[in-house]
Amino acid sequence: MKLIKLMSVIGVIGFLAGCASDINQMRDVQPTGGTPFTQALTEEYRKFVIFEADEENDWVDANYFSRKGMAAARGDIVLPEELGSWDLPPEKVDELAAARGRLMRALDAGARDSNPQVSATAQARFDCWVEQTEELDDEGIAACRDEFLKAMEELEAKPAVGGTEPNKFIVLFDFDKSNINAAGQAVIDEVIAAAGKMGTVNISATGHADRSGSESYNMALSLRRADSVRAALIAGGLSADAITVAGRGESEPAVPTADGVKEQANRRVEIILQ
Repeated sequence: MKLIKLMSVIGVIGFLAGCASDINQMRDVQPTGGTPFTQALTEEYRKFVIFEADEENDWVDANYFSRKGMAAARGDIVLPEELGSWDLPPEKVDELAAARGRLMRALDAGARDSNPQVSATAQARFDCWVEQTEELDDEGIAACRDEFLKAMEELEAKPAVGGTEPNKFIVLFDFDKSNINAAGQAVIDEVIAAAGKMGTVNISATGHADRSGSESYNMALSLRRADSVRAALIAGGLSADAITVAGRGESEPAVPTADGVKEQANRRVEIILQ
C-alpha cells in the first residue's frame, strides 16, 4: 500500500518484528463474536495472509490483511478495500471501481446475512485482486478476479433477504468528489431500467458524505452529489419533475466512524423509487 510500504521512515527490524507478531496472531485467531459473515471473513483473510506471508514473502501486505482479519474476528465492520489507498495503474481503476460497486450493492442488499460464506469469499477475493493489481502480478490478478466474479455470480443469483429495499439503490463516490464514476453510472443505468419497468414513478436522491471534512462543507458536498445523480437520471431519459433531491451531509453515516475518518460507504447517494 502507498503509506504502509514507506519502510524507509521507520526501523526496518522493528517493523518486520511487528509484522511477524500480527501475522502469527492471525494464524491462530478465533472469532470471539460477530456474525456468520464476520466469522467466514476471518477465515478468508487468514488464508490470504498465510499465502502472502509464506508463498509471496510479502510481509507488509500480509501484516495489513492480518489487521483486517483480526478486526473481523472481533465482529467489527470490515469493508472491501478503498482503491485510493493503493498505487494502482490508472487503466485498471475503472474496472476495479465497477467491481467494488457491484460488491457493495450485493452486501448492502443483505448478502452478508443471506449468504455469508460466499459474501466473505467475494470480499476477500476483491481485496486480493486489488493487492495483486498493485503488485502487477498478472497470474495473481487473474486468479483473484476469476474467483471474485464466480462468487458474485452466486450472490446475484440468490435473492438477498433484509438490507436494502428492492427499489433502493446506492451510488458511491470517490473522496471529495461529486462526479459519477464508472461504478456509479452502472447503478444509474439500473435505476433507469427499474423506473422504466415501473412506469410512473417518483424518485428521491439523497446525498451523504463521510466525516473527513467540516459539517458545512459536507452538507454542500452531499447536495452536489445528489444533484449529479439527478442530472444523470435526467440524461438517461427520466422526467426532471419526478426527481427530488436532498442532502444529509455527514449526519447519517452508513458506517459510523470517528470525526475526520474517510469512509467510502458513507460517500453516497441513496436513490428510492416509489
